[in-house]
Amino acid sequence: MAEKLDVSGARDMLVAVSQAMIDQTDTLTDADLAIGDGDHGIGMRRGFEAALEALNAGQPESVEAAFKATGTAILSNTGGAAGAVFGTLFRSGAKGFSGGTVDGESFAAFLEEGLVAVLKRGGVTEGQKTMVDALAPASRAARAASGDGLQAACAAAASAALAGVEASKGMIATTGKARSLGERSIGHADPGAISIILKAMQDFTA
Repeated sequence: MAEKLDVSGARDMLVAVSQAMIDQTDTLTDADLAIGDGDHGIGMRRGFEAALEALNAGQPESVEAAFKATGTAILSNTGGAAGAVFGTLFRSGAKGFSGGTVDGESFAAFLEEGLVAVLKRGGVTEGQKTMVDALAPASRAARAASGDGLQAACAAAASAALAGVEASKGMIATTGKARSLGERSIGHADPGAISIILKAMQDFTA
């Protein structure tokens, strides 16, 4: 069980996250086909393949730099709104790791910093059937569990994110590509990329 990660451990975790996202391309595509145009999985794969390449290019100088590099790769290669919001999550969330390690406290700070930036960039709130409906409860859960260590914070965030994705099935999309569906978007979840990311982090720290 990893309760604190240095820069090498953080890099390895981000490699695991990137590989998990690449492996879930079809899952994300299928989810997006229900309420979007089906390009989410392919876009996210491009972004995380670029992140994997950046992470494998050499050891980052700090945990913060590793997360920023991941976010930059996603932002530059994913395309569309997904690239903007997920790139922002990693780039802005990186500030949470200014102390130099990944532990329960800094992981919670990562999600909090990332959430604030995503809300600002996307101009959305909870309840609009977006990744925020998983990210916001994940952030709150991570903070509540942060005193119990990294593994507990990651597990709490992953569980809350998955519950948020499920809860999004009952929401009407009012922003993004799915907004044109109106009530027809009920019954379909947000594609859930954030829950895959957090589950990969949980698995790495278990």
